[in-house]
Amino acid sequence: KLATDFPSEDILLMTASPVIKAVTNFKQVSKTLEEFDVEEQPSSLLEKRYPNIKVIQSGVKQLKSDEHKIFTEDGKEYVYEKLCLCAGAKPKLIFEGNPYVLGIRDTDSAQAFQKNLAQAERIVVVGNGGIALELVYEIQGCEVIWAIKDKAIGNTFFDAGAAEFLIPKLTAEKRECPIECKRTKYTVEGSQEKERPTAASDKLGSALGPDWHEGLHLKGTKEFSHKVHIETLCEVKNIHLQQEFLQLQRTSLTFPKEEKNVEPDQVLWPVYVELTNGKIYGCDFIVSATGVVPNVKPFLDGNNFAVGEDGGLKVDQHMCTSLPDVYAAGDICTAAWEPSPVWHQMRLWTQARQMGWYAAKCMAADTLGESIDMDFCFELFAHVTKFFNYKVVVLGKYNAQGLGSDHELMLRCTKGQEYVKVVMQNGRMVGAVLIGETDLEETFENLILNQMDLSAYGEDLLNPDIDIEDYFD
Repeated sequence: KLATDFPSEDILLMTASPVIKAVTNFKQVSKTLEEFDVEEQPSSLLEKRYPNIKVIQSGVKQLKSDEHKIFTEDGKEYVYEKLCLCAGAKPKLIFEGNPYVLGIRDTDSAQAFQKNLAQAERIVVVGNGGIALELVYEIQGCEVIWAIKDKAIGNTFFDAGAAEFLIPKLTAEKRECPIECKRTKYTVEGSQEKERPTAASDKLGSALGPDWHEGLHLKGTKEFSHKVHIETLCEVKNIHLQQEFLQLQRTSLTFPKEEKNVEPDQVLWPVYVELTNGKIYGCDFIVSATGVVPNVKPFLDGNNFAVGEDGGLKVDQHMCTSLPDVYAAGDICTAAWEPSPVWHQMRLWTQARQMGWYAAKCMAADTLGESIDMDFCFELFAHVTKFFNYKVVVLGKYNAQGLGSDHELMLRCTKGQEYVKVVMQNGRMVGAVLIGETDLEETFENLILNQMDLSAYGEDLLNPDIDIEDYFD
């Protein structure tokens, strides 16, 4: 965006990675919903397309904002007129420095995971967001103990009802053919020809997008397809290596089978996980899919940034940090403006793309001394993704975020086919979750945006015999 707006200026892109993530096949699904692929491409492609962009492959060591200078790991320094920090976030590991704990957030860590899974008989997955959800669904031939701190799966994206709707898919032995993946394909340049050095967990890869598991062969050693046991309302209390566990003289459990009581495990495992509910399970390794923390560390030293509660750099409605000429966008930043009542920040690909594009617009406007309005994409939270092969659309305050008890829910569910939930407040729609091919996203988006009073329709709003799309066209 910057390169297009300022064709005669030098634009420097600094990245620690040899590849860059490019948005391809962009499709505007509706006013606020968009779908796109994220592809890893060699940086030379970007430089070819925009002659004024120069990609510098090096990590950043230090920012001296008072001097308008960036110092890179390879000992060079660069002076900037305007700077935008888009350093993303890093995985929040449950235990740092344990070789049996793998964090997944990028293509490198997904490859390390695949290598380990090939020899695994049982793994423990910790976390309840999008990556944990997809991971558990995709793994075959390996026992999975899934530890979540909530009552229901996938609470970042939906409620207990939606979780119940999806659970049968987890236990189904016969996997249907995956619907053709129309979004992301991840390849790491050159990964087929040579073994890549594995990235240490503190090295940052680039974040995964919605179909990161497509090209990976996620199969363990056992011959069955799905074996998942969910431990709810618990967290990891301790991790014991085999030797420590033997000294503790505690009992670990076998993989729970419905029909009989859980028995002590006779197998010796490389690592043991002790949960806060008192249970101990042995496993080959642990996957920490417990979210991310903004990657602000390289920039804080010597700079007086205002930082949000979630650890991100606070930005105003022009994506400006508290320091002059320094902007931030994507996972690293915290939206500190007064948001629209039906928008909230969530560290997702869609928002990273929108914020980056809008930040470039703001940088341009500030440079030219023009005024700029808040971009329309911040009017309504809207995200489309795929879980368990179902299309999932979430709109507005889809989980009644911040509404307290002042709301009501309406539901429509056809087992195995669709799940529709709307969040109503004072007769107006403020959020929705749509799972399956419901074709309601555009109608609901409009109803949330124009805040029409729907109290007259009552339950009929979700009546399957009424073509609501047609009605509100």
